[in-house]
Amino acid sequence: AVLVIATGVLAGCATSNQCTPKSAVNRPNAPDAAFAPPTKAMQEAMTPAQALERLKAGNVRFVSGQSLPRDLAAERAATASGQFPFAVVLSCLDSRTSSELIFDQGIGDVFNARVAGNVLDDDILGSMEFGCKAAGAKLIAVVGHSKCGAVKGACAGVELGHLTGLLAKIKPAVDAVPTTGDKTDYAHVDAVARENVKLVMAQIMERSPILAELIR
Repeated sequence: AVLVIATGVLAGCATSNQCTPKSAVNRPNAPDAAFAPPTKAMQEAMTPAQALERLKAGNVRFVSGQSLPRDLAAERAATASGQFPFAVVLSCLDSRTSSELIFDQGIGDVFNARVAGNVLDDDILGSMEFGCKAAGAKLIAVVGHSKCGAVKGACAGVELGHLTGLLAKIKPAVDAVPTTGDKTDYAHVDAVARENVKLVMAQIMERSPILAELIR
């Protein structure tokens, strides 16, 4: 089974859910523990709900400035012969929203797909199918964020080379959110960003029978 969730992330901080991992398949929870990448056994034992709690707990650590110390050289060595990530994260290209940082994860923890506006295309959809069906990830997180430049561009009707086609993918979210004022006001932009995440989640189910079957 796979769970698809929407996640809102603020630029510079993030969600305030105070969640901590409770599952037996979680890694050591000492504040100063450097977690090792997940093993195949850990990935197989983890439920979608536990994968979600793992991201939430990492985000709480990031927001509170208590990200775990990591031995990247050791993590690199541990994943040299294989990887068993527990989640696929689709997030924005924005430099402030690196999934490994905002969810306090390390090498081998998550499949990370990034594109401006966290939009969906066939390549990302195929990557999700690989991550979940072939590689065993238990969670798909679609991550939007506040003050998103791509969403603001879509709200403003920006046209620029290949960016025009990308922003067109956000247009349904723009059309779905009513406005009585400036479409580029960040309160409106953030509302559109939230709607865009919801639409992408629906598109995953609609466009991928493979993922839809896993999610059911």
